[in-house]
Amino acid sequence: MLRGYPVAGDAAGAREAAAGAMAAPSPGPREILAPSPEAGRRAAASSSGHRGLLWRLRDKQCRLGLFEIGPGHELHQVMCLMQAGLWAATQVSMDHPPTGFELGTLAGPVFARLRRSLGLAEEDYQAALGPSRPYLQFLSTSKSKASFFLSHDQRFFLKTLRSREVQALLAHLPRYVHHLQRHPHSLLARVLGVHSLRVARGKKKYFIVMQSVFYPAGRISERYDIKGCEVSRWVEPAPEGSVLVLVLKDLNFQGKTINLGPQRSWFLRQMELDTAFLRELNVLDYSLLMAFQRLHEDERGPGSSLIFRTARSIRGAQSAEESGAQNRRLLPDAPNALHIVDGPEHRYFLGLVDLTTVYGLRKRLEQLWKTLRYPGRTFSTVSPACYARRLCQWVEAHTE
Repeated sequence: MLRGYPVAGDAAGAREAAAGAMAAPSPGPREILAPSPEAGRRAAASSSGHRGLLWRLRDKQCRLGLFEIGPGHELHQVMCLMQAGLWAATQVSMDHPPTGFELGTLAGPVFARLRRSLGLAEEDYQAALGPSRPYLQFLSTSKSKASFFLSHDQRFFLKTLRSREVQALLAHLPRYVHHLQRHPHSLLARVLGVHSLRVARGKKKYFIVMQSVFYPAGRISERYDIKGCEVSRWVEPAPEGSVLVLVLKDLNFQGKTINLGPQRSWFLRQMELDTAFLRELNVLDYSLLMAFQRLHEDERGPGSSLIFRTARSIRGAQSAEESGAQNRRLLPDAPNALHIVDGPEHRYFLGLVDLTTVYGLRKRLEQLWKTLRYPGRTFSTVSPACYARRLCQWVEAHTE
């Protein structure tokens, strides 16, 4: 945790939560975001520190529905301190260290190992989250009160969580890591870090850092959030010519299909494996994120897909039988390959997100109320077994 600048342990509550997910207590952020020469050069380039970040935020305009957070935004101070705090954790000294906040890192060694297993260099992680560039606010149609942000390059996705969601994530963390080891090409979103932030003496906020499913986003034409139900699953599309890029929902997808060609069988099997895992965790209300990108003529056809196949797709598999049990596939040679599946005409970005909603008493009562409120209609709050089965059925019905 950071108080101003000195690093100590995290708060007692955070230590207890993290202890449930790992054998050893979580270290402070200094141990997670290790300093690097590149980090030092970037910090020196922004010599005005926090003030330089504020100046850059003032000069920016909105673009493509992703809004950079300006001084008038209610979360501006929080995000600036978050960036300054994460960056301060990587530096040995600062001319003007930020004050008035506490920053903590939960289950740090676990997520550091996960980042290494994904080939993510710490200097890249630092650069994306450091103060050299502002975050982008993501305009979500979600009904939750969570806030969503993207790193400046849109590679990393940040989302605020409630404390009970953090507790669920940490409780499931060992099994989550084991599932990713057992199924390296899983569709589950890769969580790269969990942090806490308290500004002044205010309420502690929690946020996670994930790989963005929608990356690289330059040529994506459509984006969807699918839950396999109908209640509250329509989004009014943006007017033609609008700069807003909306994430649409189930009812917006009616009459459309996902043409995966030979990759369909792999996709259906991986959906079964991942949703069965989430069912075992007693989790529901997760989403299948999906985006389309039309392939150029020279990117289509079996020849091009063979060129882009890489050796990392089969790394770690000891035999054909083991590879089959892990449901591995040949990955495209592209950034974010774990979430990219190429069909005959389109490239698809696919991933399962929002994995922290547990089917407890609150959700059981909500299911009862919705049953009375929406007779004969499908909604998201159902048992984990029903939720998993229904989402898999939706995928099977909408793929070819």
